[in-house]
Parts: sequence; C-alpha cells; structure tokens
Amino acid sequence: MASVDLKAVSEPQLEALLEAWGEPAYRARQILAWVHKRGVRSVDEMTNLSKTLRSRLSAEAQLSTLRIEKCEFAQDGTRKYAFKTGRGDVIESVFIPDASAPGRNSLCVSSQVGCAIDCQFCLTASLGLIRNLSAGEIVEQVIRVDEDLAAAGRPERVNNIVMMGMGEPLANYGALIPALRLINSEALGPGISTRRITVSTSGLAPKIPRLGQDVPVQLAISLNATTDDVRDRIMPINKTYPIEVLLEACRAFPLPSRRRITFEYVLLDGINDSDADARRLPKLLKGLRCKVNLIPFNEHPYVPFARPPISRVQRFQRKLMSAGLSAFVRTPRGEDISAACGQLGVEVDAPKRVLRVVG
Repeated sequence: MASVDLKAVSEPQLEALLEAWGEPAYRARQILAWVHKRGVRSVDEMTNLSKTLRSRLSAEAQLSTLRIEKCEFAQDGTRKYAFKTGRGDVIESVFIPDASAPGRNSLCVSSQVGCAIDCQFCLTASLGLIRNLSAGEIVEQVIRVDEDLAAAGRPERVNNIVMMGMGEPLANYGALIPALRLINSEALGPGISTRRITVSTSGLAPKIPRLGQDVPVQLAISLNATTDDVRDRIMPINKTYPIEVLLEACRAFPLPSRRRITFEYVLLDGINDSDADARRLPKLLKGLRCKVNLIPFNEHPYVPFARPPISRVQRFQRKLMSAGLSAFVRTPRGEDISAACGQLGVEVDAPKRVLRVVG
C-alpha cells in the first residue's frame, strides 16, 4: 500500500525519505516542482529522475490528482469548477476575470471539503466539515484551472488568489501555510506574489497574528455585524471570539506598509443593515488601516435571509464613507451559476441540512 502522499509531503520529509533510499536530497525539490508547478499526473512524467527512482516512487508513493467533474460558465465570464479529489469527494473553485482591470484574474480557492464554522447565511455550512484538504490539493486547484484555460485556448491565467472558497482557511492551518508558500514559490509552484494572495477568515482570532508572521499575505475578515448579539446569531464562532477579541487580533496582525485589512460585510435585509449599524461600524474599526467590502447577500433557498434593497445598500455605503471609511459595494460574480460569495457547495456530493438561525 502506498505510504507517501506526494501531494501532502513537505520538502524536509521528502528529503529524509530520499536520503533513506540513498538518493541525494536535491531530488526532493525536483519531485515537488513536478507535482506543484507542472501538475503531473504520474511519476512516469518526471523525466529528470532515474527510472529506478521513478519505479520506487510508483511503488511506494501515491500521486492522486484533482479531476474536473464539471465547469459552469456564467454570463459575466466567471467559471465555477467542481473538482473530484483522489478520495472521491468534491470541492469547488471559482475563476473570476476582472473586466475593470484586464490581466487581474482571481481564483477563489477552497481549503476544506465543507465547513464547520456554521455561518448561518453560507451554503457551504450546510455540508458540515467533511475533511481538510492537503497542501497539494489546495495548490492543485490553481494548476488545474490554468491548465483548463490553456486547453480551451484562453489567454487568461490565474494571478490573484483569494482563499474564500469552501472551508475556513485558518481551521486548516497545518496545510494552509505550506500551500501558500508553494503558491508563492517560483521554483516549486505557480509563483504568485504574496501581495496577490488574500486569506479570508470568519474570525479564528488566535491564528490571525500568526498568519501574518508565517506568510505576509493580505488579510480579509468576514465581520458581518456590529454587535455581539447579532454576530452570535449569524456567526456562532463569535461566541468563542467576540468582536473585540477579533479586532484585537487584527491590531496584532503584522500589516506591511501600504496595505490594508479588508473587512467583509454581508448585508442581510433587516438583520445588520440599519443606520445604527452604519454608525457603529466606523467606531469599531477606528485606528485600523482598513477598507470595507459591502456584499449584498447572495440568496439561496437554504436560509431565511434576503438581500436588502439597493437603496439601503447605497445608503449604508454613504454613511460609512461620510465617517471616513473606504467602503466599496462588491458586485456579485457568477451568481447565475451559484458561484457567488456564500453559494459554494451545490455540487458537493454530501447530505445537506437546512440552515437554521441559532441563538
């Protein structure tokens, strides 16, 4: 039975294994480049390795790959990919070309199959947590999307990563950090700058400062409320890490100069979109170098929430801006194929439950 997963093994672990086999340590980097940069599907494709080493790797290692089960195309150019993993479960990734900034092409990447955080407005939460993805499975989403675009004769390539797909990235920290380092690596991975990598979290406060120390990526916080009472109800994680604890963690995040933390705020009709909320939010974020992305709720049939009228969204934005906050309304992308924020999980082959507001 295969004992080494080439998608999950670290460089030091692979070096140790190869040295035990009598191979030079530098072979580890060659193998990892084949896996994470070139995305080979078989050890036999690693042509700069000896036949003896390839034979042993084939016998004693595994190299499972993601397979595109389905690709849906939205009218705005967004593509939603459903990938089947080597273990048979399904994850989704979303490719988002930016028409307003040609050449900026984002991939919304998943970190888990399902999610345990249970945000009450998010479809992925209806799955519960099935499992964590390995570092290789996280990176491979980038490789396979680029590969598919090239095969379709498209000129676009992924050059911006948003860890906003299925799952809570910081809950899979052990795989997230090596995955981000591989994505950033020119030698071993796609070579995407950390300035173009954003990690979004629902608020696992203790890991936020650590993230910035381990990899200098962009930070996005899914805030979505201005009081603990409301956030407790729509984001149960707030009962463990309430708003003030979360914001203290943000203040401890080692923010590079000329960067800002993004606070994501999903506007739910009659829940968190009042004038009082618009007055409280700037006060909460005072002293933080930040911007706010307002996200009108992307509706789906599994929850009892609704999108506010556009007039209220615009009023909320104006009040934030008049208080000195940079506030932007995010235009939904891929909504017609259920690829917008909070809608991932439709393709996942797992029992679904209807979400109920807790509290």
